[in-house]
Amino acid sequence: MRRGILEFCIVSVLADKEIYTAGLIDSLKSADLIITDGTLYPMLNRLQKAKLLQYRWEESESGPPRKYYSLTTAGVEYLSKLDTAWQDMTASVESIRRGTESE
Repeated sequence: MRRGILEFCIVSVLADKEIYTAGLIDSLKSADLIITDGTLYPMLNRLQKAKLLQYRWEESESGPPRKYYSLTTAGVEYLSKLDTAWQDMTASVESIRRGTESE
């Protein structure tokens, strides 16, 4: 479940902007989601192989080139599906928490 939520958060961060990995980690940390390079890079690679993400290299003035990630068209569609699934799941969980689930 955590992996799916992290994937949703990563794709959500990329919805509005292209970002490099350190910036992505900072965005997640600012939302109190702790993620390590060992978790992030395999997830980014898997999403890229699935053609949901794309990247480009940009030279950096203060070190090695940076890899900037962005969503592909398929990634935008995937995010829309994840968002719908998230809304459905949170509504179901809230219904159970309030004791108003369908009988």
